[in-house]
Amino acid sequence: MNAVHDDVDVIVVGAGPAGSAAAFHCASAGLDVLLLEKSEFPRDKVCGDGLTPRAVAELVRMGLPLREQDGWIRNVGLRVLGGGHRLELPWPELSSYPSFGLARSRMSLDHTLAEHARTAGAKLQERTTVTGPVRDERSGRVIGVQAKVDGETVEYRAPVVIAADGVSARLATGMGLEKKMNRPMGVAVRTYFRTPRHDDPWMESHLELWDGDKLMPGYGWIFSLGDGTANVGLGSVSSTAAATKVDYKKLFATWMANAPAEWEFTPDNQVGPVKGAALPMGFNRGPLYGNGLMLAGDSAGMISPFNGEGIAYGLQAGRVAADAIAQGLARGTAAGRERAFATYERRMKDDLGGYYTLGRVFVRLIEHPEVMRVCTRYGLPRPLVMRFVLKLLSDCYEPKGGDLVDRVIAGLARIAPAA
Repeated sequence: MNAVHDDVDVIVVGAGPAGSAAAFHCASAGLDVLLLEKSEFPRDKVCGDGLTPRAVAELVRMGLPLREQDGWIRNVGLRVLGGGHRLELPWPELSSYPSFGLARSRMSLDHTLAEHARTAGAKLQERTTVTGPVRDERSGRVIGVQAKVDGETVEYRAPVVIAADGVSARLATGMGLEKKMNRPMGVAVRTYFRTPRHDDPWMESHLELWDGDKLMPGYGWIFSLGDGTANVGLGSVSSTAAATKVDYKKLFATWMANAPAEWEFTPDNQVGPVKGAALPMGFNRGPLYGNGLMLAGDSAGMISPFNGEGIAYGLQAGRVAADAIAQGLARGTAAGRERAFATYERRMKDDLGGYYTLGRVFVRLIEHPEVMRVCTRYGLPRPLVMRFVLKLLSDCYEPKGGDLVDRVIAGLARIAPAA
């Protein structure tokens, strides 16, 4: 019987932010990496296209050029509208994160990240649809993946596989890892408009959407992209994964019909259709590592219940996963390798578990429109409350030290159970 050899050190499935970050950091550590992507770049992804300072910090770690001439537009903070109030909240000055955010369409961002991983030494293979894991017959451990390439079925093998395959989580479900129904689930729809607001330096969030005198169950955003267009969308969140009956595209059309004329959010200025996507939140699938398979990004539900942000956590997961893999593959025994691989879940849960648990409580409070209306009307005018809101919504607080707000949030996140 012929021995079966590994093709590479690590296989990464999905070239979104989590997958490309993992591939980049693995390749930078000297590992042989195969990055598999089902589509062909450039390709679209439903998203708000905004990056918080936490996400920017990860891009800086990757050495990405972030100049305006490289296709980025910087934003200075968050403009919040609701309860009759309009507030502009600059990103906080912190030692852990830069004091600016960025915006860039996912069509361009994901392509840039994948090419950055390729430049670092990862082998990027597009038009490759991974259909399931390859498992060892005796141990059940994942030893590779099966995929379709140009209609042919192929297998690729590696000591460890990173599943960064998005909401579908095909590899995880192939291992019997189902989503947790008691975790928050968001829904977002968005499109693009040509608009005079394309160079607005603020990320804008509408905490209330009205249809006449009726408060609608969602929140809206306008993120300027600096290229003549803005990403305009709305989202809603539920405390469980149960399907809602809200017609989000109709909701979006109502909001646009009521938008000020000077924004020019008209059908003639709309670029592309209104598209929607699910937003799995709060570690809704796990374990994050087990039997040779790591979950990163949307496949593990790494979206914040506070704000629907997922890019920062996907980038972080890719970095932490790569470090655990590099350490593991340097060990001399299988047991040592597994101990190192297992640090990935522990590090991610230690950093984000308590924060996500707080987010689940937050969602249970604000998923009711009337509660949101009271909070926006009476909470927004209070500066201390808004400092809490900004740092919680953006996940930009000092984990150690910082001011009173930082210490309170960090303390709450530490004592909250990282379920």
